[in-house]
Amino acid sequence: MISVNSVTKRFGERVAVNNVSFTVETGEIMGFLGPNGAGKTTTMRIITGYMPPTEGSVRVNDMDVFEHPYEVKRIIGYMPEHPPLYLEMTVKEYLRFAAELRGLRGQRIKEAIDRVVELCGISHVFNRLVGNLSKGYRQRVGLAQALVHDPEVLVLDEPTVGLDPRQIVEIRQLIKDLGKDKTVILSTHILQEVTTICDSVTIINNGKVVASDKIENLSRRFAEKLSILIRVRRPEVIDIDKIRAIEGVENVQWSDEKSLRVYLSADVDIRERLAGEIFSMSAGLLEFRTETPGLEDIFIKVVTEELNVT
Repeated sequence: MISVNSVTKRFGERVAVNNVSFTVETGEIMGFLGPNGAGKTTTMRIITGYMPPTEGSVRVNDMDVFEHPYEVKRIIGYMPEHPPLYLEMTVKEYLRFAAELRGLRGQRIKEAIDRVVELCGISHVFNRLVGNLSKGYRQRVGLAQALVHDPEVLVLDEPTVGLDPRQIVEIRQLIKDLGKDKTVILSTHILQEVTTICDSVTIINNGKVVASDKIENLSRRFAEKLSILIRVRRPEVIDIDKIRAIEGVENVQWSDEKSLRVYLSADVDIRERLAGEIFSMSAGLLEFRTETPGLEDIFIKVVTEELNVT
């Protein structure tokens, strides 16, 4: 488990991270989101022991990161946005070097390397120089070094950058599988990636946590104004005033020439009545769909409006 408690990091007068708190349970994959410069990378560096906080504390598996630095580093695998690769080494040499740094010796090194080479799909570049690899394969090698010691905790910063669509699907599935028995923090700008892989999400903006919860819980909390998308065959017969007159309807807007969106009060379920009204107008109902906010809607709302929904 990872527990970040009231962490603040200052660089001179600039506050990069401001009183950040969140937890990630064992077996949970948390998506860590925020615009550029929000404080994500600084927070991850603090979690991994790369730098100390100015205030606050971080505990990993109930150990304070800065009171037990060596013990914590042994159980963390960290893949920064720009993996720490040695371009003059072959993949084999680099992974052996990474394994030795992690304290592996003898037969354990070979077993660990064989495991991560298979996991990350890099067997056919195993003897090539890292410097001659494409960006996508360098990302895979960077992920392999983070996994070589089979850590209990993974901190991954943009792990699918530079991968082709097929590789992205494979690495996403790998991370999802790893999350079944590991604690994972995944930072990415690809919101679909978070929706596909993650159990929960923490959004940071201007150094502060502005949202942190399970994805489905955030969707429910942001569905203060439900909307229904209605698409009809004969829009000319729709009487907008009749729809607006239904109790519980807050607003009605045309989305395109054949679709309108009806905004509802959160505490009133009028879907049956609304559908009946559309049928009575003989408009030729083609689609009737309740819409709830997706992760992209939530992200934009909390970042642009500076809401705090933790």
